[in-house]
Amino acid sequence: MKHSTAEVIREYGPFPGIDHVHGVTHDGQRVWFASGDKLNALDPASGKTLKSIDVAAHAGTAFDGQHLFQIAEDRIQKIDPQTGRVLSTIPAPGGGGDSGLAWAEGTLWVGEYRERKIHQVDPQTGAVLRTLESNRFVTGVTWVEGDLWHGTWEGDESELRRVDPATGEVLESVQMPAGVGVSGLEFDGHDRFFCGGGNSGKVRAVRRPE
Repeated sequence: MKHSTAEVIREYGPFPGIDHVHGVTHDGQRVWFASGDKLNALDPASGKTLKSIDVAAHAGTAFDGQHLFQIAEDRIQKIDPQTGRVLSTIPAPGGGGDSGLAWAEGTLWVGEYRERKIHQVDPQTGAVLRTLESNRFVTGVTWVEGDLWHGTWEGDESELRRVDPATGEVLESVQMPAGVGVSGLEFDGHDRFFCGGGNSGKVRAVRRPE
């Protein structure tokens, strides 16, 4: 297994009135992050918050190319990013113990924090299609060119892990600096991960390892 140390390229925040960053996603231009009662769009170049949507946003966030998906307690809501309207709702597989959320090739991938699991879920019905086991608490989840990555956070130790999507075997571990936790996780499609910083109220950009 490959081991490396995370290179934090940039920190965003803390943001006024926001004390927690949960889920994080990327729509091709903006970074969206969940802060409890809002979804916020951040310009990663300027570091400015461009807009906020008033919607329950307690855990993971995902984007399917058109809509945002957001975990709210024990549900996953599909949201129109233009209007902020909730278009549909499905049950979350962890029943409220859910953490990260990612979209890949037509399905949602949902982290279940304390159960140390990642579920593949049908976005129409919420049916669980497959479950992967981890040996660490699972926070954010994202896909990188066919590779499944997830964040872990236990105590003051946090890492990014690349796992085999068929077996859940850990293939690579990227250690975050001491005291820096990862809540949400999203790949930008190029060379960076965006990491939600939990109770630090920050979003961090981490360079994708070679």
